[in-house]
Amino acid sequence: MSAARRVVIVGGGVMGVATALFLARDHALPSLVVERDPTYRRASSALSASSIRQQFSSAINIWLSQASLEFLRHIDAELRVDDAVDIGLVEPGYLFLATAGGVDTLRGNHRVQSECGAPIALLSPDQLRARFRWLDTQDIALGALGLQGEGWFDGYALLQALRRKARALGVRFEACAATRIIHRGARAHAVECGDGAVFECDDLAICAGAWSAPLAHQVAFDLPVHARKRDVFVFDAPAKIDSCPLVIDPSGVWFRPEGRGFICGAPPRGGDPDDAPLDCIDHGLFDDVIWPRLAQRVPAFERLRVVNAWAGYYEFNTFDQNGIVGKVPGCDNAYLACGFSGHGMQQAPAVGRALAELLATGAYRTLDLAALSPQRILDHAPLRERNVI
Repeated sequence: MSAARRVVIVGGGVMGVATALFLARDHALPSLVVERDPTYRRASSALSASSIRQQFSSAINIWLSQASLEFLRHIDAELRVDDAVDIGLVEPGYLFLATAGGVDTLRGNHRVQSECGAPIALLSPDQLRARFRWLDTQDIALGALGLQGEGWFDGYALLQALRRKARALGVRFEACAATRIIHRGARAHAVECGDGAVFECDDLAICAGAWSAPLAHQVAFDLPVHARKRDVFVFDAPAKIDSCPLVIDPSGVWFRPEGRGFICGAPPRGGDPDDAPLDCIDHGLFDDVIWPRLAQRVPAFERLRVVNAWAGYYEFNTFDQNGIVGKVPGCDNAYLACGFSGHGMQQAPAVGRALAELLATGAYRTLDLAALSPQRILDHAPLRERNVI
């Protein structure tokens, strides 16, 4: 690591590693990444459904996904070290469905998306039936389909490719749990780990996902980010479903193809507690909520069979469910990138590049993320996003 500038990044998931990559590649500033779980068994980056969309209602989220998409489309050129890099990116689109009560929202979102150059088509029930013959549209008044630039990829492959490239550029990785930020006045001076290791820093980036809040608290910032469990179910269906995008039902139930089967999920039932154990899958959520909706929306799913399930944490921002990126208010050399509430994986390349610019130069260069500043929390000025799934 350069003796002139010591940057410590806490969190070796996709957000932290993307930041480290761009610091090293674009600014000749290799950093130290501290990651508590190098196996990534509980990491949100490894347990994400890893999808990407442009169908947001706020311009900044659309721009972030567009910029990240360009990186993902050229992933081999961006990240190759020795062997070719393939993250299995496919772009079948997202399909948001709305009943009569949701039409105005869908149309309002579409206006913002069109202004940002996102290729989204609004489809009538007749047009939906013509394109997706397997879809039941009896209660549907309108659909919004991404014609390109939306789909899914192998998130774990992306994480590992980012790590390999970062290492090749001189980034160091330490396997330990950051437990304490040593600071004096308005500056962070070092990160102390549970094993006693201490890493001094000139700049600190907290990219620890769902576990960022305790660290931010140590530099006197109350970060509204919590670990919220989300269950994902894998199922097979006997009927073949052609040209299937990622479908979001008006109920909040979603599904998409995965290999020879499908994956699906839904918002949790009842409360949404912090730090719920990942090994306690809510199978009742599937039986009582998801399966009835799937069978109604796609009659061919009536005889589906669940074959697997897993859970991962959303780094859930309870303030406004959008990412929090930028300098920590009141601390001269600490930065945040967390709280993306389910869309961090798809936006990590663009956020990592922007945060690296802010760290290295003091300003954003390619994409201004001022709208995501932590200061908005202190100002009680939420960034509203209607398309949260």
